[in-house]
Amino acid sequence: MKRFLIVAMTVLALGLGTTRAGPAAGPEATQEQGDPANELKVLRPMAAQGHATAQFNLGVMHDFGRGVAQDYGEAVKWYRLAAAQGHPAAQFNLAGMYLDGLGVAQDHVRAYMWFALGAGAGYPGAAKNRNSIARQMTPGQIAQAQQLALDCQQRQFKDCD
Repeated sequence: MKRFLIVAMTVLALGLGTTRAGPAAGPEATQEQGDPANELKVLRPMAAQGHATAQFNLGVMHDFGRGVAQDYGEAVKWYRLAAAQGHPAAQFNLAGMYLDGLGVAQDHVRAYMWFALGAGAGYPGAAKNRNSIARQMTPGQIAQAQQLALDCQQRQFKDCD
């Protein structure tokens, strides 16, 4: 409860939304009548084979404790794998994890970088969050984050995190 109050007060103070994207829709999302056990059976092998949407959806399941124990570290792992394939929702959620310090150390530079990459792909809310977090950063931090985002794009999202 204390964490919730602190997060809520911080969100209000910073004007940032901590909402992360939910599971992706479509046939590859495998949301079979809301059956998390079946989702896991389908998603795990797809994610292991490198399917970005499956990786993203496994990240969401771990992030929110849907059908599995809530595990931010595991969520970050799956978000990173999907983000490295250019999955904009995974980039958005990974940015949120850095912003909130969930499963990773809080890092506004990395959060800005991933929001910027999501914004570049047109992901809804990413540009707004990038701009909001920028108000809490120094010009040097913003320049560093922008350079990291540029480098990441040039490497086609490989070794960005």
